[in-house]
Amino acid sequence: MENPSEKRQAAAARARENPDPHENRTPMPKVVLALVVALVAWGAWYIVSAPINEPSALGDRRTMADLRGKPQAAGGAVDGAAVFQGRCVACHQATGQGLPGVFPPLAGSEWVTGKDAKLASIVLRGVTGKLTVKGTAYNGAMPAFADQLSDAEIAAVLTHVRSQWGNTAPAVTAETVAAARAETAAMKAPFDGDAALGSPGG
Repeated sequence: MENPSEKRQAAAARARENPDPHENRTPMPKVVLALVVALVAWGAWYIVSAPINEPSALGDRRTMADLRGKPQAAGGAVDGAAVFQGRCVACHQATGQGLPGVFPPLAGSEWVTGKDAKLASIVLRGVTGKLTVKGTAYNGAMPAFADQLSDAEIAAVLTHVRSQWGNTAPAVTAETVAAARAETAAMKAPFDGDAALGSPGG
């Protein structure tokens, strides 16, 4: 039989203990709930009312036609300037000066104003190794565009660069590019710089 002293000690020990924890209901504050509802309502209204077919008030307002460029000019002719912007400007720069020691200039280049068929072959098949331009040797790599551009596109971009930045050379025709394409069709690798190309006018 438990004596009264032990009962009192047990009761005192229980009294010192904290109640077991339990999860209370903690509702979301009304201010936060109202804010969430307002944001959802505003988002739904914005999606429904936004003018999706008009240029955004933010950004540069370019359309899909702007982003595609202008490959065709009036009369169906290829826009050589657009081809240059899309394919060549990153290396040769908008000024035609290239990047010193890395990419050769097109402005005043003897290769640009030299024989049109040789220039077409360079663009078609690419160049690696040492290439001398305006007395400076460059050891970069120009990619081949035979599989990326048509004869008309290559003719247009070559005509463009031969008439820019002080260059004054005759236009290049698609027929010239087609002949160069056929003549170099057996090539499996780019031209090996000066060693393979010889002189610009040869």
